Amino acid sequence: MTTLIRPEGPEPDDIRFSRRALATGTIGGLFFAGYAPAALAAQAAPIQTGDDGLTIEQTTVPAPDGFDLPIYVARPTGDGPHPVIIVVSEIFGVHEYIRDCCRRLAHQGYAAIAPAFFVRVEDPAPLSDMQRIQEIVGAASYEQVMGDISATLEWTSQQLWAKADKVGVTGWCWGGKVVWQACARFAVIDAGVAWYGRLAPAPTATPQQAAAGQPWPVDLADDLKCPVLGLYGENDRGIPLESVEAMRSALAAAGQTSSEIIVFPGAPHGFHADYRDSFRPEAAAEGWSKLLAFFGERLK
Repeated sequence: MTTLIRPEGPEPDDIRFSRRALATGTIGGLFFAGYAPAALAAQAAPIQTGDDGLTIEQTTVPAPDGFDLPIYVARPTGDGPHPVIIVVSEIFGVHEYIRDCCRRLAHQGYAAIAPAFFVRVEDPAPLSDMQRIQEIVGAASYEQVMGDISATLEWTSQQLWAKADKVGVTGWCWGGKVVWQACARFAVIDAGVAWYGRLAPAPTATPQQAAAGQPWPVDLADDLKCPVLGLYGENDRGIPLESVEAMRSALAAAGQTSSEIIVFPGAPHGFHADYRDSFRPEAAAEGWSKLLAFFGERLK
């Protein structure tokens, strides 16, 4: 098990291991059935959200590059229409934690849709090799990811159960950065909630790494087309508070007064991830409450 304290995965001195029996297999041939073994804590007792009253769908949508992009959909059963939330995973893809978050949102009246951004190369969910996972994630370029979101939005607009004029996006770690990027890219998105996504290059990033991560959220404040709520941890070793303050300054300079960043005292990176050692129940619950309030005000 790898203790993740950075959005894109660990550096060499971050890694430690423990043992746990893992769920394996696939769901409907599209998704790995269990929790990502690379980060699953030995003592984890993840939240398990049922699907009573929900309709669960696993299908594919045509991406701009011709790839059949797998998506996981959880929505309230019934005609709707329901406001939509695009759910962007961490580096492990659409494993059980991400699907559970979709079901949590669906129980709140949303149609939650999680695209599998990484599977063109390989599904990272069942893997334990962090180097291989990072290679897979690194192959998902900005334009590919934005294209996948565009394809998901287009497919959603054709669904009778979807309220296509009320769309949000949320994501964790790697997905938190994508939230900022998507809210700067797509005018159809009405609100975003970014969980501890990197805002600027890491202090140790090489010029090549900094260039590869563009566009960085700190450079996108002028381009945001909707309000974004950022949820960050004070003790996140991968996202220094200096970058959080830089993002706050960029938002203020751009006049983005409806966007906000909240820093949770003492919280590490990944504090919402209930299957990891980093899980902090109080901060996770408060963050989720703020997410629901933020989306509720703008999507319902």
